[in-house]
Amino acid sequence: MHPGQLLAGTWIVWVVSWIVAGFWSARTEKRATTGVELLHRAITILGFLLIAFHIGRPPAWPVGNAASWTLAFLAVAGFFFTWWARTHLGRFWSSAIVRKEGHQIIKTGPYALVRHPIYTGLILAILATAASRARPTSLAGAALATIGLWLKARTEERFLAKELGAEAYAEYRRRVPMLLPLPRL
Repeated sequence: MHPGQLLAGTWIVWVVSWIVAGFWSARTEKRATTGVELLHRAITILGFLLIAFHIGRPPAWPVGNAASWTLAFLAVAGFFFTWWARTHLGRFWSSAIVRKEGHQIIKTGPYALVRHPIYTGLILAILATAASRARPTSLAGAALATIGLWLKARTEERFLAKELGAEAYAEYRRRVPMLLPLPRL
């Protein structure tokens, strides 16, 4: 197996399993209505398209075998982090910014490390995939996708603070970083 095959296969398995798992979600009580949600989706999708644009073409600069495998394993680690978060979030998960029936702030597991571990894992997988493609368009796509996910996280935070309690969410925000699991100084 080649590292590119591992990357492609992992992306396919992740997307299919993510879609299937979406059927086990609680009923939505309220949906965020904002043009920002459309903006972050458009930016993220454009980023993915730029990453995928050169699939099958040779890289623009050399990426050694060790680096290719390292990047593939980083992407796989990112996907595992998303799944750890998704299973920990359980029925509260949604691809949209919503409040689910019985929704509450999850503060344990990966949510004790970062407030948006699904986005963190996905950004890691995106960056590793783009770096393995070794093309300027892929790196630009990774930057756009990261910005799109960051925008979504910011929008989601405002919505959750409003819906789940500003004080409770503010306390969580003080303790736990948004995307990078770095210690607070």
